[in-house]
Amino acid sequence: MSSWTPALRMESRLHASLSTPPQAEVRVGGIMATLADLPDSVLLEIFSYLPVRDRIRISRVCHRWKRLVDDRWLWRHVDLTLYTMRPKVMWHLLRRYMASRLRSLRVGGYLFSGSQAPRLSPALMRALGQKCPNLKRLCLHVADLSMVPITSLPCTLRTLELHSCEISMAWLLKEQDPTVLPLLECIVLDRVPAFRDEHLQGLTRFRALRSLVLGGTYRVTETGLDAGLQELGYLQRLEVLGCTLSADSTLLAVSRHLRDVRKIRLTVRGLSAPGLSVLEGMPALESLCLLGPLITPEMPSPAEILSSCLAMPKLRVLELQGLGWEDQEAERILCKGLPHCMVIVRACPKESMDWWM
Repeated sequence: MSSWTPALRMESRLHASLSTPPQAEVRVGGIMATLADLPDSVLLEIFSYLPVRDRIRISRVCHRWKRLVDDRWLWRHVDLTLYTMRPKVMWHLLRRYMASRLRSLRVGGYLFSGSQAPRLSPALMRALGQKCPNLKRLCLHVADLSMVPITSLPCTLRTLELHSCEISMAWLLKEQDPTVLPLLECIVLDRVPAFRDEHLQGLTRFRALRSLVLGGTYRVTETGLDAGLQELGYLQRLEVLGCTLSADSTLLAVSRHLRDVRKIRLTVRGLSAPGLSVLEGMPALESLCLLGPLITPEMPSPAEILSSCLAMPKLRVLELQGLGWEDQEAERILCKGLPHCMVIVRACPKESMDWWM
């Protein structure tokens, strides 16, 4: 499923079918069959689209379904953002179902739910690290982490995503313990209001870091970005989305300091043809994605984009999202002029349900 809409449609069908006993007849491809006739692998795939609460409920239907709900495969990726969950329930899930099975976890912190809402605690973060040794990706949404030290996060993480979270000012400062999160390869900072220039420079403590995503980090300045990227010259992927930084200043900093970058994704606010041309000759750049819809008169024309892309020797993917160029002459010019590239011109896609991908 590539978007929420078909996923929700499937979920409604699942609820309708799973509300009946396994012996109930259903029509599959025009053939009458029962849910009991489906192999375990198919049922596991179906169950994987159910919210966590419903997975636990269907385990009470029969012994077979209970066995399937206990299957390790079903608990590799867990999304708990749908619920305001009491700490007691969260601890039960951790001990009973997730543990060593868990690979990716998405959880909300209920920052805007009032003072009585459950909060993510240092103890819970430490327990994740102790009981889930295979946890690689942690996505935290709307969480107040100001009282959660970064040292309590699981040391096995390779990807850390913070969406609309409050963090302590000391979280990402350069002076902090350099041994924290030694395997961290990717960090996503999406609408984290406390994140600023000093934090950007502090990311150098994560020596395995190769991917950085900045979304709506309005406190980061052009000077701070330039200084930060100077110390992060080993990055291979950079995304700057919805920030107050101009695209021209971002690309200039990239061309100066990230000579080994392979993927760039940024919004086109403040992008001009001369600004795009600074990427010409970048030796490792393989993928370039430009996102609208903020198009200014200085926005490069399709011919100017084509000219710059032809001077990027390793470019294999050019993606233009939300620029309103779908099925227009601009798309034909780029596809014809870049036969060695995959050219993707489309509207901004909906959020994917497969958030762990």
